[in-house]
Amino acid sequence: MIYFTQLIYVNEGQEAVFHQFEDVAIPLISRYNGRLLARIRPTDEVYIDCQIEKPYEIHLVEFDTEEDFLAFSKDESRKQFLHLKEQSVRASILIQGVKL
Repeated sequence: MIYFTQLIYVNEGQEAVFHQFEDVAIPLISRYNGRLLARIRPTDEVYIDCQIEKPYEIHLVEFDTEEDFLAFSKDESRKQFLHLKEQSVRASILIQGVKL
């Protein structure tokens, strides 16, 4: 199992466009032996301490293998909608991990 945590920073006013991309991308995860474990949209009051910019969303995803994740990222139907991601996402941080 391989895990990814993604911090996503959305351009102001582009939230609906981001959601359009997610409506396409998220269902594809399971096609590649992946599972969306958590999709979190944190509000200011849930932070105890924060030394980085607060993300719009946080995703925790697992895939059976790194090859599965790479296949997901290269999915042709997903690529057709990348313009929505490029329009709406200002930055993202992808953190790879393993279960201990």
